[in-house]
Amino acid sequence: MINLLTPKAAFKEALPTIFGYIGISATFGIIGQSSGLNLLTILLISIIVYAGAAQFVLVPMLLTHSPILSIVLSVFLVNSRLILMSATLAPYFKKESLIKNILVGTFLTDESFALGMNKLNYTNNHLNFRWFHTVNIVSYFAWLFGTFLGATISSLIKNPEKLGFNFAITAMFIGLLYLQIISDQSIKINIQLMVILFTLAVVYLGLIFIPANLVILFATILACYFGMVIKHAFN
Repeated sequence: MINLLTPKAAFKEALPTIFGYIGISATFGIIGQSSGLNLLTILLISIIVYAGAAQFVLVPMLLTHSPILSIVLSVFLVNSRLILMSATLAPYFKKESLIKNILVGTFLTDESFALGMNKLNYTNNHLNFRWFHTVNIVSYFAWLFGTFLGATISSLIKNPEKLGFNFAITAMFIGLLYLQIISDQSIKINIQLMVILFTLAVVYLGLIFIPANLVILFATILACYFGMVIKHAFN
């Protein structure tokens, strides 16, 4: 990463993440097609919903003719963590217009959020609309391309998990996490590692007692609180 907040810099820095988007969205396209949805419906889900894991939840609910309220609520719960992410980003866009803030929030993803948090280490804790929106749009079109690709080649790939598509996002996050740890000089590495281990433990235990769709939100809230406490205790 570099210290420039330009669309060109954003495009280059977002490129490594597109393989993660394409891998997962292609899996969604394959699953959607194998479930009996037509290409237009699959593409419209990615274009309008654009919600990652929630799209995988949405497909079986559509096929079983679930009530619209149940579908909306399920998608909301799966993606409710984005409310916390948007709140974290909001202070960096206070000088931007309402429309620009809405655009940033609308296209925000876990990956673009992580990329933005990492970018802060190179820009003296600054972000702007041009850089972030470019990252978001690159991500969005990568997701749409992957969806189209998966839906059109689904007949050639019967089991996408064998190709490792389902691990693409995980691998990308491991890379982003590593870059965050080595580049963030404001927080000691041992504190960052403590938060990571705490988060892993919460997710592991949470999966035992809490519905999977709520674990991420639960772990995020607890990990943020834990990180805040130990940062003030050890810094």
